Amino acid sequence: MSFNGIGSGLHNLWMVSTAKTRSISPENYRGEKGAGGACELEDGFAKGPAADLGKGWKVNPFVLIPPHETFTVADLTEPGCIQHIWLTPTGKWRNQIIRFYWDGQPFPSVECPLGDFFACGWNKYAQVSSAAVCVNPGSAFNCYWQMPFRKSCRITVENIGDEEVQLYYQVDYILTDVPEDAAYFHASFRRTNPLPYKQPFTIADGIEGRGQYVGTYLCWGAHNNGWWGEGEIKFFMDGDGEYPTICGTGTEDYFCGSYNFDVEGKYREFTTPYSGMPQVIRGDGQYSVAQRFGLYRWHIADPIRFEQNLKVTIQALGWREGGKYLPLQDDISAVAYWYQQLPGKPLPPLPSREFLEII
Repeated sequence: MSFNGIGSGLHNLWMVSTAKTRSISPENYRGEKGAGGACELEDGFAKGPAADLGKGWKVNPFVLIPPHETFTVADLTEPGCIQHIWLTPTGKWRNQIIRFYWDGQPFPSVECPLGDFFACGWNKYAQVSSAAVCVNPGSAFNCYWQMPFRKSCRITVENIGDEEVQLYYQVDYILTDVPEDAAYFHASFRRTNPLPYKQPFTIADGIEGRGQYVGTYLCWGAHNNGWWGEGEIKFFMDGDGEYPTICGTGTEDYFCGSYNFDVEGKYREFTTPYSGMPQVIRGDGQYSVAQRFGLYRWHIADPIRFEQNLKVTIQALGWREGGKYLPLQDDISAVAYWYQQLPGKPLPPLPSREFLEII
């Protein structure tokens, strides 16, 4: 039985595969065999720097996306699997929206602000060194989620800002047969600011079908002094009512930390293969006074499987006098990542640009 190349890793690197490796970038828009670096000098965005060298010499390493326009990063029409995406944008990451469309569906299965999708949502660089996502100096976004598709894959980036965006990118994928039981990658974004009093924050809802939940990225902006992460995460699956099947014991516990992420009286950033708090933004005492946190939890070793539906929420709790819990009204946004079978359903609409803005 031949190996189709999907799910490649250290455990099967030694296996010969029938898959064909391809790569899309501005130097090969369609990922065609033997067509990389063939842009004519007059057509390249870097025709000035390459003027003395000519065709084949880094003529078109990036694209420019005008304000309020959408650029198609990839448009694939054969069965295969995305294995790695690298890109680096200029501008504000919340003003750039990445979308994935599988097998000709009219609505996207992935729709997120660019930075949030790559676990770096506060418009400021933080090193992320995980199994699924890496963010490297100075604004290099990488993801390694395996994304199979049977008929087609279309990836777009929309610039919803007022300034032109320069985008370098590369999509590494294989052309191969896809197993019948392969599910499709999904990711959706939500933000609530401020969270209504005594209400949990909804990370994901309306997920229907069969699949597995594989990750959470959370941006948490604290509006109060004191500890903000006493709340529990809850997974309501397959018809659960008032109470969930999975209930955590605290925010830092879900992200695989403990005791307020506190080391010697200070928050301690950390980034590991499956969980981390790579970003702590501390107030500067002048205009940037809010404390902000970026956290991820990948369910790679422990996917949460559902058969009919799934809803994910998290409480926002601190402490008040007398040792009582304090329901918080913080600025919380999240990306939920999961695989499910198609057909899917439209994701919840993104907030307006004004509501996405980090202030």
